[in-house]
Amino acid sequence: MNAHPMNRCITIALSGNPNSGKTTIFNNITGTRQKVGNWPGVTVEKKEGLIHRFGFDLKIIDLPGTYSLTPFSIEEIVARDYVLEARPDVVIDIIDASNLERSLYLATQLRELGRSKVMFALNMSDVARARGFKIDGAKLSELLDVPVVSTIGNKNEGVERLLEKAVELALSDKPPEFRRKVRYSQDIETAIASLDRLLQACMSPALDYDTRWTAIKLLENDPIVRKRLLEQAEEHAEQIATETDQLRQVLSQRFNDEPEIVMTDERYGFIAGIMKEVFTISSRQRVDISRNIDLVLTNRFTGFPIFLFFIWAMFQLTFTLGAYPMEWIEAGVTLLSTGVERLLPPSLLREMLVDGILAGVGSVIVFLPNILILFFCIALFEDTGYMARSAFLMDKIMHLIGLHGKSFIPMLMGFGCNVPAIMAARTLESEKDRILTILITPFMSCSARLPVYIVLAGAFFDAHAGTLIFVIYLLGIATAILMGRLFRSTLLRGADAPFVMELPPYRVPMLKSLMIHMWERSKMFLKKMTGVILVGSVLVWALSAFPRTVTYSRNYAEAMEQVRVEYAQRLAADDDARAALTAERDARLQELRWSRQSEAAERSLMGRLGKLVAPVFAPLGIDWRGGVALLTGFAAKEIVVSTMAVLYAVEDGESGDALGRALVSSGMTPLAALSMMVFVLLYVPCLATIATIRRETASLKWTAFSVFYMTGVAWLLAFVVFQGGRLLGFQ
Repeated sequence: MNAHPMNRCITIALSGNPNSGKTTIFNNITGTRQKVGNWPGVTVEKKEGLIHRFGFDLKIIDLPGTYSLTPFSIEEIVARDYVLEARPDVVIDIIDASNLERSLYLATQLRELGRSKVMFALNMSDVARARGFKIDGAKLSELLDVPVVSTIGNKNEGVERLLEKAVELALSDKPPEFRRKVRYSQDIETAIASLDRLLQACMSPALDYDTRWTAIKLLENDPIVRKRLLEQAEEHAEQIATETDQLRQVLSQRFNDEPEIVMTDERYGFIAGIMKEVFTISSRQRVDISRNIDLVLTNRFTGFPIFLFFIWAMFQLTFTLGAYPMEWIEAGVTLLSTGVERLLPPSLLREMLVDGILAGVGSVIVFLPNILILFFCIALFEDTGYMARSAFLMDKIMHLIGLHGKSFIPMLMGFGCNVPAIMAARTLESEKDRILTILITPFMSCSARLPVYIVLAGAFFDAHAGTLIFVIYLLGIATAILMGRLFRSTLLRGADAPFVMELPPYRVPMLKSLMIHMWERSKMFLKKMTGVILVGSVLVWALSAFPRTVTYSRNYAEAMEQVRVEYAQRLAADDDARAALTAERDARLQELRWSRQSEAAERSLMGRLGKLVAPVFAPLGIDWRGGVALLTGFAAKEIVVSTMAVLYAVEDGESGDALGRALVSSGMTPLAALSMMVFVLLYVPCLATIATIRRETASLKWTAFSVFYMTGVAWLLAFVVFQGGRLLGFQ
């Protein structure tokens, strides 16, 4: 190693757990050139040594042995204060390779400080090998963005190499940058971000602490950091203290535990993810409950089938259990519509309320129970810790096809809503990886598409509706993966970045927490009822109601009367079959209504628009009404259902089964319904998602590309499903 022209002193601090071999390495480096005393103001022993290596004077500081930097002991306070205040050029964390998981807790805290250059000495590597442990030091270095050197302190092996790397790190102009920080759960990250913004706005540039780290310490109720910060904050002290206390109270209620305990658990979750990547073992007694569960749930053979079963069970439960409250809401909407018809005389206003608003919004609101159940299951996966495991399992598959493993985390969020899922791609370090993830995440079927699946699957595949919806979701995942592989090989070439999946400990979820998460997410669905779906329903009704035509024609009235007379005579002649004849009569009358309104709709403005787009959707088995419904779905996917309810003449607040019967009566076949489900799954996402893509990519080019390529993929696969099914003899 060539000497640097500046013969300055480089300060290197050694940190580590007690009994990690830190003092042995310190003694090997400094020999007899040590100075022993006490740290200022405390009785804790202070050791430092001065040596000359590689043309530099090296000042080696042996920090007190600690398990963490949380201020529970004087040693921890001394070690942390030195790193924060003295700002050594390099901090070497001596890691006990035979107790890697425990040692990594201190390591993650050192990285979290954000201001110091950090490297690791993987010490006692001979003891680790003797116990059957194998640690991939290169992978550990790549994952945590720190140099890692293997050492055997009591044999003085690797120590010289350790010093050499420390000097190189000290001389590098690159500031410490840890791309893969500990990412806490969404609620905690939101609180950290809120405090971070407040600190940046209130504190002077002289604040010597990293603002994110300071925000974390405030949420953990660190008394020392809080006291020092509020002393510096002066007139902003009360505002910072109040905001901190409020956020801590919210988090305590959310987790039913102190934030510092939850954050500690989540740090260990991050560490567990690292261990999965870098640590293998030949034999070991495993007593940890989470690890015992993971032996099954993340097993290479059993893990993925179990994951698929859980997802299948979620959608089966969503469809079957949700059917009961759906019927209750549908009955309520019907009762409301009947009441409006009785209160208001025949008029344009009554038609708009009944055929527009109640038929459109009512046809979507009935699916609220299904949405609630879906979000409850997703919250259950998250709060138990299984969501992280499912991402870990899918990471392996995505790495096999050359896609960034961490990208599956935003994709998992896409099951709820594509907007926050796309925003979650911000956590990816590479710009290419971010764009790639944004391009494929909308293929993940969001909750807004679920009502469309339930209507079509319930009408045409009733006995297997839950399983079919599960298959549709899997098709979205498969399409996202395949398109990601294609883009990785063409438009967005690049090597996969290393991936750490935090594996938090399994927790017994609190019912209160699950209900809060379920409700918070479902509120978005309800807000759409009074917003885009209401406006869309009125617009669709207006386009289908104008220009006004004589819908109650003489022929129609005569046909209706003829049916009533015919069945009145049959009922009088056969009283025993009253129930069956009444149902048969009502079905024929409804068919006449559907036929009449269908004829009127074809003459309307919406019908004319439908005729224009009909040739595009005809090869997919979708008629002009379905084509128009898909066009309106560009605003919000829920509008697809409300549009079909208006165009297929679902009257008097009927929805759900009524819309399904209307689709069957219109001539739609099961194969055409399946084609439409595939198209809804894959085609251009809603306006809100498009706007998010534009904002996150900062590129009109990528936004336009996503719109056109997704619609093209949707049309192509729906075409293959419909035309391929016809060739195979399906209807």
